[in-house]
Amino acid sequence: MLWIPQWFAKAIFDAPLEAAMAFPHLQQPSFLLASLKADSINKPFPQRCQDLVKVIEDFPAKELHTIFPWLVENIFGSLDGVLIGWNLRCLQGRVSPVEYSIAMEFLDPGGPMMKLVYKLQAEDYKFDFPVSYLPGPVKASIQECVLPDSPLYHNKVQFTPAGGLGLNLALNPFEYYIFFFALSLITQKPLPVSLHVRTSDCAYFILVDRYLSWFLPTEGSVPPPLSSSPGGASPSPPPRTPAMPFASYGLHHTSLLKRHISHQTSVNADPASHEIWRSETLLQVFVEMWLHHYSLEMYQKMQSPHAKESFTPTEEHVLVVRLLLKHLHAFANSLKPEQASPSAHSHATSPLEEFKRAAVPRFVQQKLYLFLQHCFGHWPLDASFRAVLEMWLSYLQPWRYAPDKQPPSSDSQPRCVSEKWAPFVQENLLMYTKLFVGFLNRALRTDLVSPKHALMVFRVAKVFAQPNLAEMIQKGEQLFLEPELVIPHRQHRLFTAPTFTGSFLSPWPPAVTDASFKVKSHVYSLEGQDCKYTPMFGPEARTLVLRLAQLITQAKHTAKSISDQCAESPAGYSFLSWLGFGPTDTNGSYPANDLDEMGQDSVRKTDEYLEKALEYLRQIFRLSDAQLRQFTLALGTTQDENGKKQLPDCIVGEDGLILTPLGRYQIINGLRRFEIEYQGDPELQPIRSYEIASLVRALFRLSSAINHRFAGQMVALCSRDDFLGSFCRYHLTEPGVASRHLLSPVGQTQVAGHARGPRLSLRFLGSYRTLLSLLLAFFVASLFCIGPLPCALLLALGYILYASAMTLLTERGKLHQP
Repeated sequence: MLWIPQWFAKAIFDAPLEAAMAFPHLQQPSFLLASLKADSINKPFPQRCQDLVKVIEDFPAKELHTIFPWLVENIFGSLDGVLIGWNLRCLQGRVSPVEYSIAMEFLDPGGPMMKLVYKLQAEDYKFDFPVSYLPGPVKASIQECVLPDSPLYHNKVQFTPAGGLGLNLALNPFEYYIFFFALSLITQKPLPVSLHVRTSDCAYFILVDRYLSWFLPTEGSVPPPLSSSPGGASPSPPPRTPAMPFASYGLHHTSLLKRHISHQTSVNADPASHEIWRSETLLQVFVEMWLHHYSLEMYQKMQSPHAKESFTPTEEHVLVVRLLLKHLHAFANSLKPEQASPSAHSHATSPLEEFKRAAVPRFVQQKLYLFLQHCFGHWPLDASFRAVLEMWLSYLQPWRYAPDKQPPSSDSQPRCVSEKWAPFVQENLLMYTKLFVGFLNRALRTDLVSPKHALMVFRVAKVFAQPNLAEMIQKGEQLFLEPELVIPHRQHRLFTAPTFTGSFLSPWPPAVTDASFKVKSHVYSLEGQDCKYTPMFGPEARTLVLRLAQLITQAKHTAKSISDQCAESPAGYSFLSWLGFGPTDTNGSYPANDLDEMGQDSVRKTDEYLEKALEYLRQIFRLSDAQLRQFTLALGTTQDENGKKQLPDCIVGEDGLILTPLGRYQIINGLRRFEIEYQGDPELQPIRSYEIASLVRALFRLSSAINHRFAGQMVALCSRDDFLGSFCRYHLTEPGVASRHLLSPVGQTQVAGHARGPRLSLRFLGSYRTLLSLLLAFFVASLFCIGPLPCALLLALGYILYASAMTLLTERGKLHQP
């Protein structure tokens, strides 16, 4: 007698009719997976999602756990980036509204996919996640048998019998899902440049926003997990890990896999832990996958100019991290005043309140600092750095995301930063000071005439010029530079990195009331004990600020000069120059910025940004008006008495001129340039925009053939002393070829070494100007009833008369030369 499992009978007879019709042949879990794989190829996307919803509702966890890894990979793509899954990073509502709406509903924090996660979570299933796809520092640490500092990895590392090459993490369903979701931002191939996708409109970005709003709430508590059936029990939190110091656990596998169970009963017994472990897991996974790509040791190695980059973030990656930081500030600042006070640490608080206090300093600060340091040092010097800049500025201004922030004022005056933010500024001192110095070094290497670069300088200067912020930063630096007093109760203390390990539910360390010690601990924990600190308000940084102020003044002057040149140019100049009737630049020079492509509005914006940035820098660093006027007066030295630009600043070396750093800045910003003149064979000059490329090439081949065939005859004709010889020399030799020199800024001492013989040049017939002139002449002749052939004869006769006159004038000029 055939025995039918109870779960199968329930699925067939109790489930809705649609599910039975969709899967009539399923008798084993493997058939369910095979059927879903086949449907993923044959069925349209809406139908597949509808079937998945039915499967999640109707099948028990025992069968669903076999399809869970495949389903997660099918949605977010494979870890090696080969499979793109649902391609959430490109899915937009305005482009694919149906698919977008279905995907967002399915993956919503309260949607079917999360219901599947909680369904499996209740049964305590584990799924293997390969360590090889974790960020570099984490992977290296685990492979060296050292437990990473994040509690996310504690009691999860599993070794295969083959040894350390097949390491896996044993993750619960929620962790497995969030790991894949976070890593899909990193592992998938970057979006092609040709595909213009706005990151904030994509399904992935909006899902990140929804997950953060759901699991890091600013009001109330985290919504409880969805139960699989009405009245069903909520899944219990996974086993938790108590506080553990970050240290090596030896070189034996058993030490890595040792389970620490002390205090675990009390943690699980706390009903409040049900609402918080998912929030902590989500934050830790996002921080680990998106930020933990650089360790302190790796960052120090990356300071070498020959170091190879291990990981390069994309602009999309940075925008998502900025979204995370904004949510974190709103989450941490949602504490009530009585909960945020230092005395609240000693009173019984809920796990969510404790987590709000611990989220940024314990999990985010160090990894974000190293991430920003890498971006500041290795990001290309182009306008895409704006994404990194805004991420940094968002972190520096938590008061923007506080619930009690003031509404925008009608006046343009920035609001004063409240003194209550002084502890945040001091405990994040390096974020303000060292990264500001790093930005100065970047700004000095960019083209400040470009509106996009000018805007970045303006944004940074505006943020740091907020009233009272510079004073708080300066106070933080004074606390750090304050000498350590030798007091008995402080002699044993060492400035070491805080142990950000274990759960947030572990006992919170006692509050340190010594502000100086807190600032020193912050700096040394991020930079190491032997760090060399450059004060933001010290002489070195002030020198950089003065150099930036000078470049801003020069860039304003350059922008104004370009604006004046554009205003003086007639409206039809570009069209006439294309035809060859306007003055042409035979040397192919071009301006060193993009103002000519953006018009007068961008010139005005650039001038406005730079003017305000200069004023903000004056306020921050208390620059005197005399110093700024000195920069303006110094601009007069960029022109000589003839009104021509001088050469870039350089020194004379053994091999010629060597650019100084100032000279390089002058070239980058378009302030000065070397005058470059083409001195090669005129016949081999690059084809101009006012010439027909195919016709120029054909005429060159024709003239080369004639010159090769009749070279001897042309030399003989040009050697004659009569009028015919002069006439031939006027047409077949280059004017002034004997007096042409190889130019050098140091001197004109080298004479061109190769004298070319007489030759015929037909290149002038390949220009639009010549052809248009001929067509115009034939058109005018036709108005007077003159046919093409007589017109051509008249043109030839006229040119012969003109050439004869020019020949006589040229010969007479040679007779009067000394």
